[in-house]
Amino acid sequence: MENNSIRTPVTLTDRMRVWFKWIIDPIGRFFLNIGMTPNMMTALGMIGNFLGAYYLSQGKFMQGGWLILILTPLDGTMARLRGEPSDFGAFVDSISDRYAEIAILGGIMYYYANQGNALGSTLAFAAASGSVLVSYVKARAESLEYEAKIGVLTRVERYLVLAPLLVFNLPMIALWILAIFGNFTALQRIWFVRRQAHANMK
Repeated sequence: MENNSIRTPVTLTDRMRVWFKWIIDPIGRFFLNIGMTPNMMTALGMIGNFLGAYYLSQGKFMQGGWLILILTPLDGTMARLRGEPSDFGAFVDSISDRYAEIAILGGIMYYYANQGNALGSTLAFAAASGSVLVSYVKARAESLEYEAKIGVLTRVERYLVLAPLLVFNLPMIALWILAIFGNFTALQRIWFVRRQAHANMK
């Protein structure tokens, strides 16, 4: 079903993999040299993110933000450096990312709900919904052989918004950005798939 007349835009995620390769690759190589494996790094990242989610649920945004910032896994980079990237590895990586992101936003929603902050808990829910929809639209599109790897707020961008703003104790700003632009990204992907479907019907 692929239609070559519709060009897939280059995302910020794609650009950042090139821009920061000189930083990320040496870090990944260091962990490989000390005996860490990609699977171990995935597990470490999950533990860090769930621990960060706990801190967030207690209103300790700076501590949770630092854990998320520092312990975000480099498993994909490490697998590539070892020459072991696989479809199953990418599958597990995506699933663990979704679990971690939902846990983090769930922790924030729990905190605001306990504080009686309806706006905060609603924004956290909207941000989590956008995150799930962005991933689901891409997965569903690819299952139908359409391309949907586009959007203003993919996984890397969401991380770059969330972790630093939590570190600076600005969770509401992070939630507003994620809630609005995460769902906007899902709509971008839906529209992009629609264009491909209409192009293939001609």
